[in-house]
Amino acid sequence: MNRLMAKAADWVLVRTGLQYWPVKVRSGVAAGARWTLYPWTSYWRGLHEPALQAAMVNLGDIRGWHCWDLGAHYGLYSVGLARRVGPEGSVAAFEPNPHSHARLRHHAELNGLANLHTYAAAVSDHATGADLLTYGDLRSTTTHLAYERELLGPATVPVRVPTVVLDDWVDAGRLPRPSFVKVDVEGHAHRALAGAARTLAASRPILIIAFHSREEANGVRALLEPLGYDRKVIETASGSSDAEIGHDFMFVPRNR
Repeated sequence: MNRLMAKAADWVLVRTGLQYWPVKVRSGVAAGARWTLYPWTSYWRGLHEPALQAAMVNLGDIRGWHCWDLGAHYGLYSVGLARRVGPEGSVAAFEPNPHSHARLRHHAELNGLANLHTYAAAVSDHATGADLLTYGDLRSTTTHLAYERELLGPATVPVRVPTVVLDDWVDAGRLPRPSFVKVDVEGHAHRALAGAARTLAASRPILIIAFHSREEANGVRALLEPLGYDRKVIETASGSSDAEIGHDFMFVPRNR
């Protein structure tokens, strides 16, 4: 019965447009921001990834910082960061899923954040485009570019999306060098950061990265360790028994 009621509520909220009913974020990095009622109500109720949100809040006074949000989804962290950096700072939010990007853009506009710039693209080490694997559900939080050895087939229901090499955008003046980067791109962080290697070496930002695969974790460590980074796990109840996969890590440059 509960499942049937949930499906009925989903139908009503989506079909009637009530999903866009404005609410306020109760707590966390985006506390006080305007949000939409549905779905992922944990975002505005302050229940989503509390340890990760606390880690961002604990960055302290970040006014004037330039931040990148790679894998922004609906923009909870993008909106929160944009409000905290103020008009002298900026946030560049990348989200390749067209459904998620539309809601991200709506939340940016809802909060009047001229310093939050959204891009409907994936970040990678090439600019030739990629298949976003949806498995038939664009509303899922786990749409992703292919993992190593992941086979594409009819069930993946891929959507072609543009890809961006961040170093190229920085070199062209389209992006400022970042002070902080959040990365949650479902197994593609090593590729995303490889495309920003020159910028990372020059600016040495603080990073928070979610690891979803062994290749991703190994690739990120290989890239950041030579740059003099210390890392610490952000303690969450992920349920993962692996020391890396399924966890978020903060990377802080030494002698910053």
